[in-house]
Amino acid sequence: MRLLFLGDVVGRAGRNAVVEKLPGLIAKHQLDFVVVNGENAAGGFGITEEIFRNLCDAGADVVTTGNHVFDQREALVFAERQERFLRPVNYPAGTPGRGAGLFTARNGAQVLVVNVMGRAFMEPLDDPFAAIERELAACPLGEQADAIVIDIHAEASSEKQSMGYYVDGRATLVVGTHTHVPTSDYRILSGGTAYQTDVGMCGDYDSVIGMDKEEPLRRFLRKTPGERFAPADGPATLAGIAVEVDDTTGLAKAVAPLRLGPGLSETVPGFW
Repeated sequence: MRLLFLGDVVGRAGRNAVVEKLPGLIAKHQLDFVVVNGENAAGGFGITEEIFRNLCDAGADVVTTGNHVFDQREALVFAERQERFLRPVNYPAGTPGRGAGLFTARNGAQVLVVNVMGRAFMEPLDDPFAAIERELAACPLGEQADAIVIDIHAEASSEKQSMGYYVDGRATLVVGTHTHVPTSDYRILSGGTAYQTDVGMCGDYDSVIGMDKEEPLRRFLRKTPGERFAPADGPATLAGIAVEVDDTTGLAKAVAPLRLGPGLSETVPGFW
């Protein structure tokens, strides 16, 4: 089975890049399952139901999020009715929506996707490790799930790495989101779980983490509040991670980055 995870979609530039390029990638490389993090898709802050549907129409099987999930208030409503839309699983009980789900891939495999948010330098949510443990216990790899993808939306590299080792051998892929800069530590851990500390973003890399450079730079220089951040709107680059899954064990056989666009050196997984 072939999995693709695309990093945080930032603004119109990121959305357009995903909508334009993802259908061709799925067809050309026979991708079985695609997860897209969409939490910055609406003007850099949150996501609307229309944008969610557009990402799904382009080929996303699941859309994950993070700390900006409810920045667009309509998400409080559509999170309840859209089963392929996930918010972090460790939000308090009673929060609208769901944080995990079992989904059918194009090849018929059952894929558990779990969206969880870290706590270091982030909002004080429930324990992400305990939340993940509950989800894996309820739907173990090799039993109910043929593959398991965990999106850990977190600031601290140490917390993301700890999650990777915590579930090593029990999940197919643990991928970090939130910091919008792709790391070079993609690898398969000793137990067979594919891992990357941060997958990067789908957006304009001639920016400050996807935002137009002027206002972030001004704030660092002047230390005063100013205008609202606005997404950079230049040509966007797709950043993602691809995993070749062992259909017998559900663990990773190969992992490699995907980068398409002008902002970074382009690369396509050699096993595609």
